[in-house]
Amino acid sequence: MNLPTPLDRVTLDDVRAAATLLEPVVTRTPVLPFRALTQLTGTDVVLKCENLQRAGSFKIRGAYTRLARLTPEEQQRGVIAASAGNHAQGVALAAQQLDIPAVVYMPQGASVPKLQATRGYGAEVRQVGTSVDEALAAARSESARTGQVLVHPFDHADVVAGQGTVALEILEQVPDVGTVVVPLGGGGLVAGIATVLAEAAPHVRVVGVQAASAAAYPASLAAGKPVPGQLGSTMADGIAVGTPGEVPFEVLHRLGVEVRTVSEAEISRALLLVAERAKQVVEPAGVAAVAAVVAAQGLFAGTVVPVLTGGNIDPLLLQRVIQHGLVAAGRYLQISVRLDDEPGALASLLDSVAAAEGNIVRVDHRRTDTTLEVSEVLVTLQLETEGPDHCARVLERLRRDGYHLT
Repeated sequence: MNLPTPLDRVTLDDVRAAATLLEPVVTRTPVLPFRALTQLTGTDVVLKCENLQRAGSFKIRGAYTRLARLTPEEQQRGVIAASAGNHAQGVALAAQQLDIPAVVYMPQGASVPKLQATRGYGAEVRQVGTSVDEALAAARSESARTGQVLVHPFDHADVVAGQGTVALEILEQVPDVGTVVVPLGGGGLVAGIATVLAEAAPHVRVVGVQAASAAAYPASLAAGKPVPGQLGSTMADGIAVGTPGEVPFEVLHRLGVEVRTVSEAEISRALLLVAERAKQVVEPAGVAAVAAVVAAQGLFAGTVVPVLTGGNIDPLLLQRVIQHGLVAAGRYLQISVRLDDEPGALASLLDSVAAAEGNIVRVDHRRTDTTLEVSEVLVTLQLETEGPDHCARVLERLRRDGYHLT
């Protein structure tokens, strides 16, 4: 492995130069005090809303920095990129701004809105493989064949420098910041932020967050080099990267950046919390930092700034994730009850649920289950509740009224 030499390392001055380059291009995204999470954790929490960035994520920062620094001859040849969606849109928008031809490889199953947005910015989209790593392999092969420049989503110094401009804004917007928590995929954003804070505010702690089922960094940091990880299924496709990049890995390893993981249930609960209480639409990968803050209550010092990295989520996926979050948060209860198949039995059951103030959203009524006696019927109810305590009250009321739950 060829880790970057000290001369190749991104510095604070590199990030400041990128900020000057990006000033007329990117949005200075707002910060939002998150009172609900502040009350929950007992420490001030302020969200950095990169979900409100142009093209819906922080990726335009690194993509534009990389493309703008290509030679005129390289720009004329065009660029190739690979992404699950956010880097794709960042490259497409940057290429549009700079009048550079762009081809983007995206995995099969990529979010439809991300596909449409990438094409809408003028890039040619080719869908290959089932993961970012497979799409990236195809992009590398095509780059070698055509001479078009490969714009890696995270493994390049210019990309890291561009992403690091997020930290410059945080330092200005939240002067008392004590901890910055950042979703972590390949590592470009975390590396850029860590680079800035190590030089400009070394007292500020940086924490990277991966989905537990697709976390390559813990094993790589333990090994002292990037190693392939197991990519399991995760709703946080934007941070599902099989192997860390060499450039960002060197930064995280050298600076001792802490990496945590969060479960799918923690991600979905965080998305629900941000949507309900912060009124922000964020994709699953984008709320990984919030999930980590909820899971590590009291463990982060000073004002905590979770970065909401992207808001590009398919409405159909948003619906499923919110439902998953309701279940994980104890706001959704499913119960099955065997009843005598006689008039009024179902009505009595529903009366008991109503008495416990459960909100019924679906009723299934089956007589043909092989486990039932001829005189029985199986009723399955799906309920909305106020939370775990309310679930317990509903169940207690039904048992008190003589129902045997299955």
